[in-house]
Amino acid sequence: MASISATFVGFGASVNLSVRTDNQIIGKSSSLVSFGLPRTGGFPSIRTSRLQICAAKPETLEKVSAIVRKQLALTPETELTPQTKFTELGADSLDTVEIVMGLEEEFDISVEEENSEIITTIQEAADLIDKLVEKKA
Repeated sequence: MASISATFVGFGASVNLSVRTDNQIIGKSSSLVSFGLPRTGGFPSIRTSRLQICAAKPETLEKVSAIVRKQLALTPETELTPQTKFTELGADSLDTVEIVMGLEEEFDISVEEENSEIITTIQEAADLIDKLVEKKA
């Protein structure tokens, strides 16, 4: 397994991906870039696709972190970052549903089922919330 870190200075976006040697991306990837590793060696190819930059408000990230911390009964010492995955914190699918329900209540929004399935990190949750709150206004 290889780890690739790419920084796109022009957009200020940083993408970290783990890639298997059989060209399958492991984990969640934004639609900002796609990577392909040639089977014959050489450099990976990088193709840009649609640009999608989301930067949740700091207060949204704080509220999401607080809800996740409360829902999963995490200690104050447990470090949470925007990239923290719910599964890394021991959350299962039921925990994730309950986190989404807590977010809906806190922000007075409704998260569609297909959107709730793509929320795996604190950042993804905060980005979606800001998008839904803006859309609602």
